[in-house]
Amino acid sequence: MDTNQTQTLIAMIFALGTLVLLVLPSVIGIVRDRRVDRQIREAQEIREGVAAQKSSSRSTVPSTATWYAEGRRSKKLVNS
Repeated sequence: MDTNQTQTLIAMIFALGTLVLLVLPSVIGIVRDRRVDRQIREAQEIREGVAAQKSSSRSTVPSTATWYAEGRRSKKLVNS
């Protein structure tokens, strides 16, 4: 290898290294975003699974608002 070829090789390695340094932060960001998206998706699936379990095992006790409204209706019927 003569001097001209060596200089060309060094320039190519330098150019490729610069390209890698410029592209690397973007690639790291894309990989990180995909990981975060996957974690969010898994958390939503878990939350939906827990919500489905809770809805199927809910008791049939009426809420306070329902109890209050029914009481008001019965008082109106008595007062009428």
